[in-house]
Amino acid sequence: MKFMLMMHAPRGTGDWDIFHWEPAARAAHQAYWEKLNADLRNAGQLVRIDGLTAPAQTRIVRSGESTQPIVSDGPFPEAKEFLAGYWIIDVENAEQAYEIAGRASAAPGPNGAPLSMAIEVRQVMFSTT
Repeated sequence: MKFMLMMHAPRGTGDWDIFHWEPAARAAHQAYWEKLNADLRNAGQLVRIDGLTAPAQTRIVRSGESTQPIVSDGPFPEAKEFLAGYWIIDVENAEQAYEIAGRASAAPGPNGAPLSMAIEVRQVMFSTT
């Protein structure tokens, strides 16, 4: 079963707050992600992982009356969170996906305590790859 785990980060200023952390805290955070991703890769569960740019670089696109798309800034200002990145994993059941999402949520923050960030878990309904 494939699942998409989506990491949501607080909107804040739209910049990545991690770039303002102390170097040791940033290194610990990065090491945590590297270990989690290596564990998933070694277990044969990691299909794909991607980190996304900050909201300031996001655009919303809609079809227009002509053949040209209408492109505007996004996401909307009232959004309290934004999608920071995602994993596609291949596991035996939803419980395994939840366990991996819990590990991702526990990444250490600037003071070393778990960030407890929201990880949305959705089963992949179909895939073309």
